[in-house]
Amino acid sequence: MSAVTKSLRRSTSRAAARRASPKTAAKKRVANPKAVRAKAKRAVAQKTASRKTVKAKAAPKSKTARKAVAKTKSALKQRAGKKGTSRTTVARKLAASPKRTALKATAKPRVKKTQKIAAVRAQRPAPIAPTPPRQPTLAESAALKAFERAHKEFTHGHFGEARNQFRALLEKYSQVSEVAARVRTYLAVSEARLRTETMLPRDADSLYDRGVIELNRGEYVAAQEMFERALKREPGAAHIHYGLAATRARLGALDLALQSLQRALDIQPTLRVRAQHDQDLTSLRNDPDFDRLVFQPRP
Repeated sequence: MSAVTKSLRRSTSRAAARRASPKTAAKKRVANPKAVRAKAKRAVAQKTASRKTVKAKAAPKSKTARKAVAKTKSALKQRAGKKGTSRTTVARKLAASPKRTALKATAKPRVKKTQKIAAVRAQRPAPIAPTPPRQPTLAESAALKAFERAHKEFTHGHFGEARNQFRALLEKYSQVSEVAARVRTYLAVSEARLRTETMLPRDADSLYDRGVIELNRGEYVAAQEMFERALKREPGAAHIHYGLAATRARLGALDLALQSLQRALDIQPTLRVRAQHDQDLTSLRNDPDFDRLVFQPRP
């Protein structure tokens, strides 16, 4: 074979190798796996070395941390001098992380959760148990029943009977202090009311005048009592019924006030003119019965 043909074949084989697929080229490039592993090991070694340098450069910033590091260094040097340890061991101990030693020196002692709960429970005040109510004795219950009977007579206006019952109760149950104190108060009021009754006038006109005085003062309860006493002595007096209607209207007893007003107008119809402008009857003006009684003409 000639030299010309050999050179042609070599050139064609090189061209064919160039035209080969990129997959085969990549396979050829990764022909040596040992070299790849060596490169990976070198990269890992570089990373670890960089981390170590960063850690070595990092130093505690606070003064307390620096003081703690200095104390640990001096303590380790003293120990090394006493025990005769080598410089390499001292260097290794000093190379240990200074941040942890500083934090341990400045850290507060930890308290367990159970200890915290026990401390909180110890601070809480102990619950106070409610005391059961004291049951009244036989004497106290009997005194209360007697007081209720006497108080009923007092509220009905029977002051003479109420005074007698209060006196008997005080003589019999004076040892019951709570009931005896209330009895003394009601006994004094009953005696005062009996004294005022003896001082009151006896005739109807004087009682009516006294009622008008109390009505003008604003003492409506006393005025009502005077008008009622006057009506017992003279039931057919129209002006007394009218005064009682005005007093009850001031007290807010509207139904009773209308009844008294109707009774007064039945006896004396001319009082309608007075009722139309009376200020004491203002609370009755919105009632339709008042309009019927006062403003509508009667057959």
